[in-house]
Amino acid sequence: MSAPEKVSTAAREVLSESTNQLMVSAASAWEIAIKTRLGRLDGEPLLSAWSDVIADMTATNLAIDAGDAILAGRLPWEHKDPFDRVLVAQAARRNLTIATSDAHIVTAALTPTLRI
Repeated sequence: MSAPEKVSTAAREVLSESTNQLMVSAASAWEIAIKTRLGRLDGEPLLSAWSDVIADMTATNLAIDAGDAILAGRLPWEHKDPFDRVLVAQAARRNLTIATSDAHIVTAALTPTLRI
């Protein structure tokens, strides 16, 4: 986690539970890389150490597959952010909970969320 101080205590407890498997979507790396290239985010340190950061979190990289892409395009949701749509599709297909502070994802109620 690049800014653990921004995560609520309750969410931090859930995320640190050894029985919960953390997964980080390739969509997150993709979005950070684009925002970094456009100068909207200083994500280069995180991107350069991506594998180490994921390992330190004892998380697993979650690849995007064709099923994720198809569901993301078909979701009955007016939100147009393609990254959010992929994250929701991945969670829905795998029965995962999304840890997010994004109100669009939380209010869509298309998959369980953990508000951080």
